Amino acid sequence: MGITRRQAIAALGMGAIAPAVLRGRFRLFAEAATEYSARAIRLVQSTTVIDLLNQFQFEDYAVKPPKIEQWLTRPGSFTAADAARYRDSGISVFCLGDGPDQYEDAVRYFADWNGFLAAYSDWFTRVDDVSDFARVKASGKVGVMLTFQNAAHFRTPDDVQTFFGLGQRVSQLTYNFNNRVGSGFLERRDGGLSVFGLSIMRRMQQVGMAVDLSHCGDQTTLDGLAAATKPVLFTHAGARALVPGSLRCKTDEAIQQMAKTGGVMGINFVRFMVRGTEPVTIENVLDHVDYVAKLVGVEHVAMGSDLDVMGNANPINGGGFDPTRQPNFSRYQYHRDTDGAINIKGLDHPRRVFDFTEALIRRGYSDAHIQLILGGNAARAFGAIWPA
Repeated sequence: MGITRRQAIAALGMGAIAPAVLRGRFRLFAEAATEYSARAIRLVQSTTVIDLLNQFQFEDYAVKPPKIEQWLTRPGSFTAADAARYRDSGISVFCLGDGPDQYEDAVRYFADWNGFLAAYSDWFTRVDDVSDFARVKASGKVGVMLTFQNAAHFRTPDDVQTFFGLGQRVSQLTYNFNNRVGSGFLERRDGGLSVFGLSIMRRMQQVGMAVDLSHCGDQTTLDGLAAATKPVLFTHAGARALVPGSLRCKTDEAIQQMAKTGGVMGINFVRFMVRGTEPVTIENVLDHVDYVAKLVGVEHVAMGSDLDVMGNANPINGGGFDPTRQPNFSRYQYHRDTDGAINIKGLDHPRRVFDFTEALIRRGYSDAHIQLILGGNAARAFGAIWPA
């Protein structure tokens, strides 16, 4: 099912695309040379697209202070042009990717983000429950889900309820190293889910906060899955079978156990978690989609880019935390493109969801399955996790 020339022009708001219409492809934005098929455009525009791990805006240290710092601390610094970048991305819901280690820092994080969303409510809305997915799509606003890549800010199980009340809807149990909950995959020894960690996970499932095991070590991952009473997420990961030896990617056993909980796996767009050696292309990303879909079913596949809206995989232009200096970083099997990039060409720009959709079309996925991967699977899992 396609769209007519008249519908395409009306939907895209441009009259200069008639030659492309005759070829069945359309230039979405006047300043961009890339053209997309009518089918890809329709699928993105008709789907509540959920990026399960999106860094929103990494720091660009050529700007002082970086824009994200300005946006969160200086009222009025976020402009209509800034908002357009998020709206035009095709992503309906951005699930954030920060992870303060301390309780006090986490409280400040929520103060900053809740203030930002309140200040720019004409453009953004916080996603708290399943009904918000439809509301985001109907309103034309961009949804932001407050999520963490750590659980170190939980001092006691009661803190889970506190942060749920502040808007947190997903928490990784660990980041790369040990915390009181369990072990990250860079830790020297994976001790699995601790007694304290089990109490935190039980409270998360009780209040309706999603459990994310993306960075956990193998034993902690399996322990978390064994303790699950609700769907469990790998918000941003790859299949280890396709990147042998990469401990950051998930084993077949873990993926299968995740699926048994009813969970989903967001496929990561960072090159060294997609393929063990160069070159890396968008087709290698689709290999992970295919692998997980064949292993456990397409209903357990989602998108979790681990990039910011611009397509950056890390802060740029110096400064900030250097992840390569972490102990045991070799477990990432880190490698870069010839230009030093760790993102992937074709997925390194704000409208990459259209390119991802085109790739799914090339692989022969049906419209229904593409819509599940772009957001339907994630929305279904959240519906089973969050309270009504």
